[in-house]
Amino acid sequence: MPTTISADVRGALATALSGVAANVYNHVPEAIIPPSVVIVPDAPYLEFDTIGKSSFHCKVNLTISCIVAYNSNPASLDNLEQLVISVVQAIPAGWDVSVVERPAVTDIGASTMLVSDIRVSKHYTQS
Repeated sequence: MPTTISADVRGALATALSGVAANVYNHVPEAIIPPSVVIVPDAPYLEFDTIGKSSFHCKVNLTISCIVAYNSNPASLDNLEQLVISVVQAIPAGWDVSVVERPAVTDIGASTMLVSDIRVSKHYTQS
């Protein structure tokens, strides 16, 4: 059975992050209950290394969105920083971590959240 980006990249990353003190999703869930970590495609999503060979090689770029409730600015920012640090520490070897974007206040459904994105990438091969 061939490997898939869903299982072998996003799913594996979600499994590695399952130890952080947050709900972890390898897709956008219907409802987000903070604190949460959501893994979604970044832009560019796939960067191709080879095409037309016996195996498929690419770099998969993802965003790990760290989400906490926005109740009071100092406490929310501290909660977000702690979540970001725990996520970065849990990222397994073989991943490239580029930057953590500045926090932003975002309305998700009826709730106001504080969100910061971590940009990561991994090389992926499918035979």
